[in-house]
Amino acid sequence: MKKVVFLDRDGVINRDSPDYIKNWSEFEFLPVAVKALKRLTDNGFTTILITNQSAINRGLTTLDALENIHQMLKLTVESVGGQIQDIFFCPHRPDENCLCRKPKPGLIWQASKKYGIDLSQAIMIGDNVKDIECAHNAGCGRAILVRTGSGIQAEKQMASMLLRPDYSVADLMAAVNQIIRADEYF
Repeated sequence: MKKVVFLDRDGVINRDSPDYIKNWSEFEFLPVAVKALKRLTDNGFTTILITNQSAINRGLTTLDALENIHQMLKLTVESVGGQIQDIFFCPHRPDENCLCRKPKPGLIWQASKKYGIDLSQAIMIGDNVKDIECAHNAGCGRAILVRTGSGIQAEKQMASMLLRPDYSVADLMAAVNQIIRADEYF
């Protein structure tokens, strides 16, 4: 697996909600997200989702409901010719202090071990400070912040931090276009 892109889910692929996404009927793709995922596939990138899903341990949804959301998400992407290789999620609340909840790198490390990924060549796309921190903590080669979801607030927050994404872009399609342009030079 040479070219790997890790993606956050809520706020990057679909609209986020302060009430959490608890079932498929609450899941709404962001504009051009499905096309962007297809474009990654068409250009030889392996796509893996890395997502915190504390709604499970908060008792707001079930593992079955989350698996249904992810199955429907994958089927929708496949229906246009794209592919999501795998989805790694953390069900824990922030106070549980697990190793898999972003910004900790546990989920990316699990994916790297399962698929033999060279993290120095991998890219993480997210809309939150913790996504960019996770990319850095895991040793990903590049991190891209999208301004959808929490991205605009994250960009302002990171302005006062030492942490910076490699790129800040409008949305997932802009991130994909940036990745493909950069890949052409390697």
